Amino acid sequence: MYAQAFKVGMRAPDDVSEAARLLDQGTFRAEHVVAILGKTEGNGGVNDFTRALATLSFQLLLAERSGQKVEAIAKRVPIIWSGGTEGLMSPHATIFTREADRGGPGAGKRLTIGTAYTRDLLPEEFGTAVHARVAADGVRTAIKDAGIDATADLHFVQIKTGALTTERVNEARRRGKGVVTADTYKSMAYGRAAAALGIGVASGEVDAGMLDGGVIGQEFSVFSEIASTSSGVELMNCEIIVLGNSPRSTSDLVMAHAVMKDAIDAAGVREALRRAGLAVDGELATAERARLINVFVKCEPDPSGATRGRRHVMFEDSDINYTRHIRGVVNAVVASVTGDTMCYVSAGAEHQGPPSGGVVAVLARAAGR
Repeated sequence: MYAQAFKVGMRAPDDVSEAARLLDQGTFRAEHVVAILGKTEGNGGVNDFTRALATLSFQLLLAERSGQKVEAIAKRVPIIWSGGTEGLMSPHATIFTREADRGGPGAGKRLTIGTAYTRDLLPEEFGTAVHARVAADGVRTAIKDAGIDATADLHFVQIKTGALTTERVNEARRRGKGVVTADTYKSMAYGRAAAALGIGVASGEVDAGMLDGGVIGQEFSVFSEIASTSSGVELMNCEIIVLGNSPRSTSDLVMAHAVMKDAIDAAGVREALRRAGLAVDGELATAERARLINVFVKCEPDPSGATRGRRHVMFEDSDINYTRHIRGVVNAVVASVTGDTMCYVSAGAEHQGPPSGGVVAVLARAAGR
């Protein structure tokens, strides 16, 4: 497998001009695109329609350039967005491609990509153990698709899952079924939580027997260190992207990850960069920055209401949701290390890393390549 990734900026949720320019230049081919992961400038909430607009815009571009129908692209290429680019975060997309090997494998393990789609969930299954098991099955399929044999080579698993709407809640009730919550915004948290535990089950970090014990969205000491999940009303299944390394890959890129223990853990960011082979002490040097493709982060305010003993009020702000506060904070911390505000920072880290923290994954060009 020869896997590549290209980060493109976006001037609006429907702006695909940078991706189109790379296609025009022959940098990659539309038929080789297997996944897209990005940030849009919406609010990240139930009524964030920038995600669907961005998805359709890229689907139309890929369909036009590949000669495939939009429906075929939708079934082949997971296009996952996290809404909300608060603070200095710059809207962008990371485009992943996969094609036949170019030459033989190098001396080290290199980037590999796998994808999968699950079935649609019923409203009454959403945010439950059933949801987590469906997600786990999908992640296993994506891991197999990536050709990853060892769990140590898994570095970032992204799932986009759905959310409940009033219509979906009422539809379940008409059939005599209950739902995990009738609060549509809270349903996004339950969806993220169930999907994250599904990743943990598939990776071996979480015992599947715990799913029926009321841990979903409740017991946050149970988590996956490689999980990143998002939720949105634009779907009701799980779309999955697995990123890792394989000795069989002929890519010149490499993945690595570490864990941020809290929102200001710049040391955790540096550790992830070093694990990807980048030299960094303070801010990443220009030469090393040229090798960095992107940084992918999950974040959450400390549930205790304090960060390193200092009180925060993100949970008390009735005007701006805590997810919007924390995205802006963590993006600034990451950018202070990398020198680049265009990174993927997603909030709502239920079971995605330790409470108050989350995964920080780095995609970079291998040294000497």
